[in-house]
Amino acid sequence: MKHVKWLVASIALAASGSAVAGEWSSTITATSDYDFRGVTLSAKDPALQASIDWAAESGFYVGAWASNIDYGSDVDGDIELDLYGGYAGETSGGLGYDVGGVWYTYPGSSSSANKFKIEDYPELWAGLSYGMFDVKQWWAIDYGGGSDDAFYTEGNLTFEPAENFSIGLHLGYNYGDAFDGFEYMDYAVSLGYTLGNFDLELKYTGTDLSGSDKITDDVFNTEGRVIFSVSTTLPW
Repeated sequence: MKHVKWLVASIALAASGSAVAGEWSSTITATSDYDFRGVTLSAKDPALQASIDWAAESGFYVGAWASNIDYGSDVDGDIELDLYGGYAGETSGGLGYDVGGVWYTYPGSSSSANKFKIEDYPELWAGLSYGMFDVKQWWAIDYGGGSDDAFYTEGNLTFEPAENFSIGLHLGYNYGDAFDGFEYMDYAVSLGYTLGNFDLELKYTGTDLSGSDKITDDVFNTEGRVIFSVSTTLPW
């Protein structure tokens, strides 16, 4: 897993060496639920999330993103911190591309007599976009700190029916050795509105899990639910 840490570090060094100019930004989000691929990671409670990003003119970028989490009373850890880097661009024909890697970390999480540690793990991605549509392939190495790999394929369609309004459609599929026997799809429909410097979003998300695979408890809930979020990106 160390090679992905080196990947992120190498991207950062390449970015700093390939372009003198770059832009810093930070996005702050307040959401009613931290949704990750159809699963709540905040036990259906509100989450405060923030990122800091640097993008070079060459297309290289690096960043960090954090959120509060809730994995249940038997798991130690209240914070997720993601470190990522990548390279994005667009061809003259309008085809966008994006490749990179992310390292999921959980500062302060540790094992004890009655608590489990949340293990760090890396994930790589490659994506294409054109117009309103984009697709992305993810590959998690040693998913969740275990010994099995996991894959996630997603497609998204975003369009603007009126000024300041946006509608998003999302469909994703979780599979691989880590999901052997309970592969599942997640979906979402969202309505966004830009109000000055703030972006408001109302989203309905869910999964196709059923029976014993469906989680109805608050922790890691996979039921269909409505999520509201407000975000702003600095500098204004």
